Amino acid sequence: MEKQGGLGLVGDIGATNARFALVEPGRRIGRIRVLATSDYDGIAEAIDGYLASEADGKPEQIVLAVASPVTGDRISFTNNPWTFSIAELRRRLGLRRLEVINDFTAVALAVPHLPVGERVQVGPGQPVADATIGIIGPGTGLGVGALARAAGTWVTLPGEGGHVTMAPGDAREGAVLDLMRRRFDHVSAERVLSGPGLVNLYNALCEIEGVPSASYTAAQITDPGIGARDPRCRETVQMFCAMLGTIAGNLALTLGARGGVYIAGGIVPKLGAAFAQSTFRARFEQKGRMQAYLAPIPTYVITHAVPAFLGAATLLDAKATADR
Repeated sequence: MEKQGGLGLVGDIGATNARFALVEPGRRIGRIRVLATSDYDGIAEAIDGYLASEADGKPEQIVLAVASPVTGDRISFTNNPWTFSIAELRRRLGLRRLEVINDFTAVALAVPHLPVGERVQVGPGQPVADATIGIIGPGTGLGVGALARAAGTWVTLPGEGGHVTMAPGDAREGAVLDLMRRRFDHVSAERVLSGPGLVNLYNALCEIEGVPSASYTAAQITDPGIGARDPRCRETVQMFCAMLGTIAGNLALTLGARGGVYIAGGIVPKLGAAFAQSTFRARFEQKGRMQAYLAPIPTYVITHAVPAFLGAATLLDAKATADR
């Protein structure tokens, strides 16, 4: 590996895990390692731990994709106690360049570079060339991003769309959201479309039915074997997919995302065929007079293992090219 400016580091930092990888020129990504955020006092310590075990040389450039708004020098994670100053971290690590971007900005940057085999289309539709693209991803939280074409290049549109207000699509969802509104000051899309959101939905459905809830994790709720035995788990997954269709359709309308809507995150890819067979796509198009507008818009599930790495590496490579 090159050690004089050729070696870069990318990170994807969420609530539970901090993922890191080294990047060689040409966006060659390797030495991927996943660290538990709970094992480290902060991001600097996690980076030092990764480099001590994985790097042959010290990178001069780092791009970090973080599950947090990036609005200034101080970064405070939404679902993670870590906080840091970009300027201080750059000085501490002795970096020539440190870029910090929202994690779904990184996922958005990856979309134009995704191999065809690392996305699965759900439902009909064909993308319009150079049209705006929407990205949404339920995981520990709910990430939302977008890409728009401007002056011959793709430009990311960062935001916090996961915190928009969740609206019901039918009476059953209305009952669930009414119950949740008595517990939360604001029932956002993230309150239902995330790992904790799956638990929220399951508990609400059990309460409405008057049956005791089990102490299931999100992974257990979405497990087909458990779902076969527990009708509340089955309904939770069905409601989750339908609600995701509602929010994805809202995103497509808001952005005019005729280039497609891409679904990332750790939950949906694991649902596999169950997601494709769910009411997600029907709910995506279910917008009254706008159904004809939404029907041609394709929706895809991203199956790339760490798309944020691909997007961050793209930015790293673009910066390096600009410097030459």
